Amino acid sequence: MRLGNLGLEMPRRWGRRAGLLLLACVFALPVMAAESRSEPEAPHLRVGVYENPPKIFLSETGEPSGILGDLLLHIAEQEGWQLEPVACLWQACLSALANGEIDLMPDVALTPSRATRFDFHEVPALLSWSQIYVAAGAEQPTSLLELQGRRLAVLQGSVQHDYLMTFFSGMELPVQWVLVDSLEAGFQAVLDQQADAVAANQFYGDQRAQGTDLVRAPVVFLPSRLYYAVTPGRLPKVLTTIDDYLDLWRNDPGSLYFETLRRWEPRRESGPLPTWLWWSLAGLSAMLLAALLFSALLRRQVQRQTQQLQKSEQKLSTILNSVQAHIYIKGTDLRYQYVNQKVADLLGASPDAIVGSRDEDFFDAETARLLKENDSRVLLRGERFSNEEVSRFKGCESPRVFLSEKLPLRTPSGEIYALCGISTDITEHREIQEQLHQLSFFDALTGLPNRRLLLDRVRHGLFSSSRTGYDGALVLLDLDSFKSVNDSLGHDAGDQLLCAVAERIQCKLSATDTLARFGADEFVVLLEDLALQPDRAVVAVRNRADEWLTALAEPFELGGAPYVISVSLGVALFSDAGEDTDTLLKGADLALQASKRLGHNRLQFFNPAMQVAINRRTQLEGALRQAIESRRLALHLQPQVNTRGEVVAMEALARWEHPELGMISPAEFIPLAESTGLIVPLGEWVLEQACAYLADWQGDELLKGVVLAVNISPAQFRHPNFVDHLENTLDASGCPPERLELEVTESLLIDELDQVIERMESLRAHGIRFALDDFGTGYASLSYLKRLPLQLLKVDQSFVRDLLTDPNDEAIVRTIIALGQSLDLEVLAEGVETEAQARRLEALGCTFLQGYLYGKPAPLEQWRKDQRLAVTPLN
Repeated sequence: MRLGNLGLEMPRRWGRRAGLLLLACVFALPVMAAESRSEPEAPHLRVGVYENPPKIFLSETGEPSGILGDLLLHIAEQEGWQLEPVACLWQACLSALANGEIDLMPDVALTPSRATRFDFHEVPALLSWSQIYVAAGAEQPTSLLELQGRRLAVLQGSVQHDYLMTFFSGMELPVQWVLVDSLEAGFQAVLDQQADAVAANQFYGDQRAQGTDLVRAPVVFLPSRLYYAVTPGRLPKVLTTIDDYLDLWRNDPGSLYFETLRRWEPRRESGPLPTWLWWSLAGLSAMLLAALLFSALLRRQVQRQTQQLQKSEQKLSTILNSVQAHIYIKGTDLRYQYVNQKVADLLGASPDAIVGSRDEDFFDAETARLLKENDSRVLLRGERFSNEEVSRFKGCESPRVFLSEKLPLRTPSGEIYALCGISTDITEHREIQEQLHQLSFFDALTGLPNRRLLLDRVRHGLFSSSRTGYDGALVLLDLDSFKSVNDSLGHDAGDQLLCAVAERIQCKLSATDTLARFGADEFVVLLEDLALQPDRAVVAVRNRADEWLTALAEPFELGGAPYVISVSLGVALFSDAGEDTDTLLKGADLALQASKRLGHNRLQFFNPAMQVAINRRTQLEGALRQAIESRRLALHLQPQVNTRGEVVAMEALARWEHPELGMISPAEFIPLAESTGLIVPLGEWVLEQACAYLADWQGDELLKGVVLAVNISPAQFRHPNFVDHLENTLDASGCPPERLELEVTESLLIDELDQVIERMESLRAHGIRFALDDFGTGYASLSYLKRLPLQLLKVDQSFVRDLLTDPNDEAIVRTIIALGQSLDLEVLAEGVETEAQARRLEALGCTFLQGYLYGKPAPLEQWRKDQRLAVTPLN
């Protein structure tokens, strides 16, 4: 007798014994289960119920309902348990279970973190997976990657929430999270256009989407096993009882379990294969096998057993045709003996037409050969095959990838008569993996290796160099003024330029070289096995760099017009870094910075002095920050005199003496403060000190008429709080504003001149004086000079230094003095060091002088003793 069209023939000689054994096992199961469930008394269980139909929810009568609710009610009725439903939201249910406020909660996925908080039974109550749902008519994502930048609603604290958060953060992809406390709220958010998509289990999602404007997107993820969870250590017998029922039900296709699934599970078009169907298949197969044995054993009951067999076969066929896996049986002749509907759809023929055919009838020759090789391992050697199979169909260019499980089918005597195969199409999964690999290791624009892949190759190159002794190099190549390309021609043109640059460099590389893209306009070339001696490696790098510069010097075609670029290159040799990747990268970066300072199309090699300089800079930056915060700076004053030698003003100059580093030159720490942004708090401290000095001088007959000049950097002047801070400092100190002079440089006047003038006018209204420092070295313009509320021009010391020997410097000084006189401005010359310079400046008409001739910068206490201090103020 045969089992439908499965091709499973059972010899008569072993049917009676196997049938009796199987029948004894089947009838013994309820007795064993009942014995294992015996309990001294019926427990009272507080059951946490949250809304997640059709799996679990409260019915109109207030009882647990849905798939898991009905199963629990049936067990409770059989066991005499008293159930007390407790309605709660998802997070509240979990917290109540952990705190012992409820005893049991259905629909809990087992995760490592939950395994430490709750107790679970062993047999899963339900298997589920997660799906993405979107509004009808909206663009449907085909993978999780396409949710980047979208608003994604998800139940807070759910396994979907944890999985998706981990996935997107690991991929560094931005997602706008819409966290909800119930699944209904998540689906409503999509309907109300407050979210673009919602993630949920397929049970709830398919049911909720029916009859609405929501559709299921083809994005499936996170298969989950669902359990009844209990408070730890309190109800072990309850869990054992639930396991007994589930184990008994899952081996009976006609049980209450499968009836409940059919009653509640919504129809769906497609989805991954639920594992419980596999278990059902095994149970039904056992029933069919038992029926076949009984039919051979009891010939007098052929008609009754045949009808029973037909019913079981119909159930089995229904299950096999509904799952999303390709299930088939092949005989020893490699002909198909059975295929489910999924295989028929894949091969484009009916099941009856496929039975009796071979793989050669559907696949190309190479695929048929590989399938035959795999099948022969199962049929001839009895091996169990589990691996991926790449199949190409006739007339189809794109191959499909299947994860296949094949096992031999044996007779009772152990002879192999067929194989059973289950293949799952994982083509989309493989494509996603390839995309993730590409995104993880390669630049999306140029296709070059990215930072991650390059660093791995650098580590390998350093290790190889330490073994062979051959030196290598890491070259950083940066496009000069690349931002101007994006600003003037657009980002598309910038992308086009980057791809063209990559292509030209790539053409000049050898097979062992690696070109990578590190950032927006920064490329990296890894050169290995250059030479045994470092000096020869340097020559090799220079030769290669010359080739790149020559190739990049040719104009690029951008926007229909030629465009010429320049680049800067920084190089660090392997021998400079030992085997440390970070040291090699830092060295190349320091060399690149030095190259940029030298100009365009320059190549600079790393040397230890660069590292010393950067270490010194890092050390000074931290020390300066602490010195400003703790007010461990000093203010020195340098006198400004009139032609009679009387001190009429002083310039406040910051000085810094570190307890360990000693006296730090202003020429070193002032540029550092400007480049790090510390110039603003430093300038604020100087202003506060200067105002305090001026306020104190009002009680000193010698000093009360002296003007105090303070240098103001452009960054400090443009700071949004500059004016407010200065006004508050004046008010707090009681300083006379007319004795305060702010020295600004011409670089302040490059941008936003109207705003600068407005600020100066605002402060001038308080009586504050303004001087233009280092005049003649910057961006002098008579047009803005007339508009500025200035009182003083300061001639830069570079013109005064060679005043007596360079006619050009004298001409410049004469012009500045004449310009000041014509604009009714006072003129002060800086850097006066000799009497001859002073006399010549007086002869040219300069009325105020400053320099070492009259005194070096010194603390206030020293100047209090100076008898040259003027009694009358500076006009």
